[in-house]
Amino acid sequence: MSKLELKNLLTDIAGITVGNSHDVEVQTGVTLVLPDAPALCAVDVRGGGPGTRETDALDADGSVTHVHAIVLAGGSVYGLEAASSIANILGARRIGYEVAPAPVPVSPIVPAAILFDNANGGNKNWGEAPPFAGLGKQAFANAAVDFKLGKVGAGYGATAGLYPGGLGSVSERVGDITVSALIAANPVGSPYMPNTDCFWAWDCEIGDEYGGRKPPKDYAHTSARDTKLEFLRGVGASTVIGVIATDAKLSHAELRRLAVMAQDGIALAVRPSHTPMDGDTLFALSTETKDISKPRVVSLSELGAAAARCVARALAKGVYDASS
Repeated sequence: MSKLELKNLLTDIAGITVGNSHDVEVQTGVTLVLPDAPALCAVDVRGGGPGTRETDALDADGSVTHVHAIVLAGGSVYGLEAASSIANILGARRIGYEVAPAPVPVSPIVPAAILFDNANGGNKNWGEAPPFAGLGKQAFANAAVDFKLGKVGAGYGATAGLYPGGLGSVSERVGDITVSALIAANPVGSPYMPNTDCFWAWDCEIGDEYGGRKPPKDYAHTSARDTKLEFLRGVGASTVIGVIATDAKLSHAELRRLAVMAQDGIALAVRPSHTPMDGDTLFALSTETKDISKPRVVSLSELGAAAARCVARALAKGVYDASS
């Protein structure tokens, strides 16, 4: 991957912008993925404790194939309100599925996934006025091709194991096709190899995008003590949520397979992963602009492998940038 060719961001896929917002006092935030035009979308939910909106409609037997935006948010169930505020903004601009002429409202499709950051010490005493509608509006106003990583957006109040979590993004080229990932990292498991500062995803790294750290030569695996498990004997929750994007012309079923393969990136970067307390949810978007080569099954396999690598890299980079 040439740094001259790619910014190493989700927005390396032309026609997509990203907006972030956060609340310093509450210690939470929102990330918006906003395509210029309705984008083909599929989703894979792998964790045991997900919090989502409109994911069922994206299933193979659902009636929706394209979306107008995707929202990632902190705040657990309260964070879903950010998606409602984005839908309101889009609807006011008549961006959505038009079921009848005005004044009948259009129907914007804005799937969302949330992570649990409500125990991070921020002021969550919001009563009947959670901040997420306002954060959604701010994220919409901030949508751009360039955006920051680390302690921003949906990753602002996140924790990865016992370390700061964060928002990470990377991309990769597979021939003429680009695959990108945007990940808000808040897993139960740890992103680091035990007793080291080396990421589990060290072997996926391109350049020194998350520090260039390698395992010690005499490294011997030990039981991880830096996960959240010891602190979650009672009620608790965590998750990894994110978006995979590509410009490949895929069918809805093929894009769903891309999302399934991308989930392997979480297992590459976090141990343990996909626990009953995680809500791991990945959306896959396609702008459908570039043909893939035949046989399609081989090309899709290559893209899925790239998506998994991008998820692992984006997760580690989000944690690295938040810590830095």
